[in-house]
Amino acid sequence: GLNHRMGLFDMIMLKDNHIDFAGGVEQAIRMANEYLAKTGRNLDIEVETRSLNDVETVLRVGGVRRIMLDNFTVSDTRKAVEMVNGRFETESSGGINLSTIRDYALCGVDYISVGAITHQIKSIDMNLKKVE
Repeated sequence: GLNHRMGLFDMIMLKDNHIDFAGGVEQAIRMANEYLAKTGRNLDIEVETRSLNDVETVLRVGGVRRIMLDNFTVSDTRKAVEMVNGRFETESSGGINLSTIRDYALCGVDYISVGAITHQIKSIDMNLKKVE
């Protein structure tokens, strides 16, 4: 795997809470693009979608680089990829694990986020304290 971004500074990610506060997918995309134009920044935008209706809205509005299909079933992921038809990058996310990743990959998405890889990790307390 690899990161598609290194930090919160190198891409705009319109998550569900941003979309809700903006008043919907269309408004969130419009506001993000207005911000980029006003500040002269050149950043890609990824927008989280929660339904096929959200995907339809993004297809109509445009203005993004990637559409995240969040918590979609495999069947709806397949439908969404067909709807997008290569016009935008697609990413599956939410509830995907090592036993389901192949099914999502076969839908034709460009990227897959698998939080399960890091969710079960137990952190190690490392320090550089002097021991005598």
